[in-house]
Amino acid sequence: MKYANRVAPILRHPSLSRRGILGAGAASLLLPGLARAQSALGGAGPAPQAPAGSDAPINVSGGQNAPIPIAISVFTDPSGNPSDVGAQITQVINDDLGQCGLFRALDPSSFVPNSMSNGVPVWANWSILGAQALITGDVADQGGGQLRVEFRLWSVTQQKQVQGTAYTTTTTNWRRIAHIIGDVVYQQLIGESGYFDSRVAYISEAGSVTSPVMRLAVMDYDGQNNLFLTDGSALALTPAFNPARNSELAFVSFEDNSARVYLFDLQTGSQRLVGSFGEQTIGPRFSPDGNTLLMSVTRNGGSAIVKMSANGGGITELTDYNSINVAPCYSPDGSQIVFTSDRDGTQQLFVMGADGSGAKRISFGDGHYDEAAWSPKGDLIAFTNWGSGNFNIGVMAPDGSGERSLSQGFLVGGSTFCPNGRVIMFYRQTPSADGHDSHLVTIGIDGFNERITVTPTDASDPSWGPLLS
Repeated sequence: MKYANRVAPILRHPSLSRRGILGAGAASLLLPGLARAQSALGGAGPAPQAPAGSDAPINVSGGQNAPIPIAISVFTDPSGNPSDVGAQITQVINDDLGQCGLFRALDPSSFVPNSMSNGVPVWANWSILGAQALITGDVADQGGGQLRVEFRLWSVTQQKQVQGTAYTTTTTNWRRIAHIIGDVVYQQLIGESGYFDSRVAYISEAGSVTSPVMRLAVMDYDGQNNLFLTDGSALALTPAFNPARNSELAFVSFEDNSARVYLFDLQTGSQRLVGSFGEQTIGPRFSPDGNTLLMSVTRNGGSAIVKMSANGGGITELTDYNSINVAPCYSPDGSQIVFTSDRDGTQQLFVMGADGSGAKRISFGDGHYDEAAWSPKGDLIAFTNWGSGNFNIGVMAPDGSGERSLSQGFLVGGSTFCPNGRVIMFYRQTPSADGHDSHLVTIGIDGFNERITVTPTDASDPSWGPLLS
């Protein structure tokens, strides 16, 4: 979409007032049933000084670990003949592993012919390529709309099979099976859970300056299987996945020009009103157990962080309305909340207990801070920072130390972590001849491997959901 007055980001532009910035700054995809693993086949204003010991912000620089070279053999049918769906599955696995930055998928044209003998790799043929690991597999059409997908992961360096699993699923679910296989390989070779079998909710942007259309949408993490969830008749903003129930989203919709919080059920395609609170309600976020919502409520020129049951009852104010307090986010263990406040005179990040106690400022760099997101690992907080006309996506430790910038641009924001905390997705807006373009972008927490995630329309406000399996 090419228009300049996006509802949330433009209100965050530093040319507007501090309260204007703060007030708005935080401001059916029925996947077929999860495949069954059938068998294991063998295995800027004046600010308080930073506390002593706090680190000054730094830019990411330096080296990166070399990616693991991996050979991915094209999946065939059980007789070794070419398979269209096998080739598609292979390509998705290749994309998942090859584009995450941790693996280097070897060129299949370099593979030595006849490099499997009686179902076992001819190790010398793979070693000569420099491969450390090898993936093989086949796909069988079982009739009745069912597929059986079998794969094996081999360690070339140790000359042994590491993993072997078969999945039965519907013929339309092949892409998800490929993501699941990619996650298994990731787990085996990296030692932590992958993130490929996951989805991202976001706001689709279309229309014009005078008639913007902003719809709630959801897609696979790689931009495939996109589905628009709302019709665009009312502006939708700030979606958030429920971390405990990956089929539920919270979002804000401007029905009758009033901000209302809704829950959307991805399994049924239905949405339910949670409520409308105060003069304005911004940015709902779930607790780790999925039973509580945090949000910012505006009254009489101030904004407070409140929590309530996801069903809409039991409202508790965690801050007062004497300043602008917005953009809350729970720590992954639910014991703390990071949020934005101007209580010290400029827009900064604070951490408080889940009951609202002990609020402590953690941002001390130049400029303004907003849109904090806590990593699922608990070790990092991502944020948006701007000053001197530049916007940055950065990360810091929960105590404010180790701050570093990952990416900069005309307007960047809306950070969200992938399920294992290694990758951040955000939106990047760039000027164009007739307004602005807005795209979703991913980047590693080391500041490397920045990539655009293609969407059918302009996009913003991403929320990365938990693993589906």
